[in-house]
Amino acid sequence: MKEIRFKDKITQGINDLFYIWRQEFRTTFRDQGVLIFFILVPLAYPLLYSFIYNNEVVREVPAVVVDDSHSSLSREYLRKVDATPDIQIVSYCADMEEAKQMLKNRLAYGIIYMPADFSDNIAKGEQTQVSIYCDMSGLLYYKSMLLANTAVSLDMNEDIKIARSGNTTEREDEITAYPIKYEEVAMFNPATGFAAFLIPAVLILIIQQTLLLGIGLSAGTAREQNRFKDLVPINRHYNGTLRIVLGKGLSYFMVYVLISFYVLYIVPRIFSLNQIGQPDALVLFVTPYLAACIFFAMTASIAIRNRETCMLIFVFTSVPLLFISGISWPGASIPAFWKYVSYLFPSTFGINGFVKINNMGATLNEVSFEYKALWLQAGIYFITTCLVYRWQIMMSRRHVIEKYKEMKRELADKETDNVPSR
Repeated sequence: MKEIRFKDKITQGINDLFYIWRQEFRTTFRDQGVLIFFILVPLAYPLLYSFIYNNEVVREVPAVVVDDSHSSLSREYLRKVDATPDIQIVSYCADMEEAKQMLKNRLAYGIIYMPADFSDNIAKGEQTQVSIYCDMSGLLYYKSMLLANTAVSLDMNEDIKIARSGNTTEREDEITAYPIKYEEVAMFNPATGFAAFLIPAVLILIIQQTLLLGIGLSAGTAREQNRFKDLVPINRHYNGTLRIVLGKGLSYFMVYVLISFYVLYIVPRIFSLNQIGQPDALVLFVTPYLAACIFFAMTASIAIRNRETCMLIFVFTSVPLLFISGISWPGASIPAFWKYVSYLFPSTFGINGFVKINNMGATLNEVSFEYKALWLQAGIYFITTCLVYRWQIMMSRRHVIEKYKEMKRELADKETDNVPSR
């Protein structure tokens, strides 16, 4: 009899699990708010970010010139700068004040200043300099200004050194210009562009943040529809921790398997972003990442009391999480405290592991630290999710019992009032 009852419990648990899965699946596609975060945002946001950064680099940045040298050498320098693909000289200003005003009015994003002694110092065999000023509200403007002026200065240095060397052969000129020959190769980002290193990190972060918002919104809806404001509804099918956690988790996982395929595979192909990773390694890596994100979001949903709360709590975390992941900002420069804080979020390991596999061709063995960390997070957050829902089940039972006792007291008081006095 015990064996039969145990089998019945297992069967009932499995039936309840799939009942919860169906209910959660139905809620996802009936609730417009959840549908926006689970479907519309993951579909639209990757396209939006990729369209914005698709050009990779900024070309023909408007710049102005203040030439106090008025020499043939300074004009040659400026002509070469204007010929680069990075800078377009739009005006020659009489002084720095006029140039600053053009910068202030956004007619230009950089100033090139040629000092009065520019040509004289070179003629005397002394070192000279060129000053550049840039609008630092956009770091790509600064990058273009710096690269263009650096390239021109190196090119002119080569000509000046050769002219003064007194060499008799071309081979001697080559050695004079480049005593040590070097070749610059941009690893994994040939265009040295913004999209190639930033977009993969953003795509991974979108998965975590939309799960947080969607699951949080669903939790807020469940509390608002519950008469006791509990996370677990009063329903005989919601009478076990594992069936609730696995039923809800399976529903979210099935939705995000398709979303992840679109976000991490289709979008990079649409915009021709770097994809040199092995598909099997990516699938094996993304699986624990999805599990960790789902259970992390389900654990965090305990803090959601209504539908609007998730927007206030989770949306603002996107930019800080991108910075402390070590991609947008160098990981070696992140303080130890914030580095340990970043380990709480699946996005930290997800971003670093995905970039290494997808953009740098790493194998699963080479990202073993991130891979193991994601499985560890998935296990820890699964346990915390079970604890959260177990506590909610107990709270729901307590509220039902209290309500039953209250109704019983009211009924007893009503019967007492109806008894005629002698």
